[in-house]
Amino acid sequence: MNEILKQSESAFYLFDLERARERIRYLRAQLPAETALCYAVKANTFIIGGLLRDVERFEVCSPGEAEICEALGVPGHMTVISGVYKTPSVMERLVASGGDRIYTIESMSQFALLGRLAETYSRKLPVLLRLTNDSQFGINPEEIQQIIRERDQYPQLDFLGIQFFSGTQKTSAKKLCRELRQLDGLLLKLEREYGYTARELEYGPGFPVCYFQDDVFDEEAYLAEFSAGLRAMEAKPHITLELGRSIAACCGRYYAHIVDMKRNKGQNYLLIDGGMHHLVYFGQHMAMRHPVLSVPGKENAPVEQSWNICGSLCSMHDIVAKQVMLPKVTLGDMLCFANTGAYCMTEGAALFLSRELPAVYLQDGGDPVCVRRAFDTAPLNTPR
Repeated sequence: MNEILKQSESAFYLFDLERARERIRYLRAQLPAETALCYAVKANTFIIGGLLRDVERFEVCSPGEAEICEALGVPGHMTVISGVYKTPSVMERLVASGGDRIYTIESMSQFALLGRLAETYSRKLPVLLRLTNDSQFGINPEEIQQIIRERDQYPQLDFLGIQFFSGTQKTSAKKLCRELRQLDGLLLKLEREYGYTARELEYGPGFPVCYFQDDVFDEEAYLAEFSAGLRAMEAKPHITLELGRSIAACCGRYYAHIVDMKRNKGQNYLLIDGGMHHLVYFGQHMAMRHPVLSVPGKENAPVEQSWNICGSLCSMHDIVAKQVMLPKVTLGDMLCFANTGAYCMTEGAALFLSRELPAVYLQDGGDPVCVRRAFDTAPLNTPR
């Protein structure tokens, strides 16, 4: 790692696969033993291959994610093809190729599309009916009831059960338990009124991640209360928890060099060779909250000065954190930002101002390996 720090000339991410696996083991230890885990690959596609033996499923939300999973050899039966818009041509290719993928139904038009494709290619498609969370995702309870009531008309579709996505950074276990009771009520109603017993419930609870220095959260108590809510359900489908941020955040670190230092109007500024196009924390509140960060090699040095940390984009918005106390720093020092394994690299404005995209390193017990070199985005604008 020290060699990478010495040799690197630009910002980079480091994703530690063993940290992600440790996190999965921790979650399994806190949850009911029969609970399965589905990794939402949108959180971080670079760690998919390293988790093939650690989770039961991978949730895929776009054609690009589907291609990445195929390239990495993720078996079809381990993928859930989700997403508010399922590109018809992509769905046709996936259905035609077989593989026992599971598909979510998020609209009545998706329902019709998957039904047609199943019939055309003589496939029986496993599907999950996605219940809306009062947003653009999923379908209404009444539509789910209609589909289940008429399910004998669609023998080409295998209705596994219900999928429900709660949200993200949900810190109240009580709210999650209320949702579980509502889901339980729907499952019991489908059984009572239509003779349908759901085999599966895939639930995205949106477990929270502590990103900032002032975050305080009793995760063990939270997971214990949530687990009690799972056990209290009267309906007994097989439960899979769809998690992205909660699995991946801890495995990532983002490193950026200090490339300039200045004092303007009584304020100290550090400029780094990265910025908001690389680094996004949920709930950052205009950089007013301080992410967990360190200065490699100076972790135990006393803090000396307050700095506003800014990126290298020519934008007033490119502020990573304000008034952060740091030890004595100089040009060329690096800053290491923790908990950047989920979404940081995918939610940023990566192409804004055509700055360089960072390198990516994977670590799996040994030395880190570069899996993507840094590259300029400017050539993307040139004619081919």
